[in-house]
Amino acid sequence: MTDPKLTPPKEIDVTAYTCPMTFVKVKLSLEPLNSGDELQVVINNGEPLRNVSRSAEAEGHRISEKNEIGDGTWRLLITKGQLL
Repeated sequence: MTDPKLTPPKEIDVTAYTCPMTFVKVKLSLEPLNSGDELQVVINNGEPLRNVSRSAEAEGHRISEKNEIGDGTWRLLITKGQLL
């Protein structure tokens, strides 16, 4: 059995999309994951960052990390929550 701590999180880049497609892409990527799994999201600052963070938390997920990576982009680490 593989240690989940050694398995890197799945990663998606939504910098090419605008709202509301940014969250649609994130939501579709979270669906197949198990509760407690992590999704790393590269996203633009501003409205996409605010909306994806707020929407993910509203659906019961947790923003584990939020780090600026430069040039107006951020990396979010979203931990999938329990199904509501």
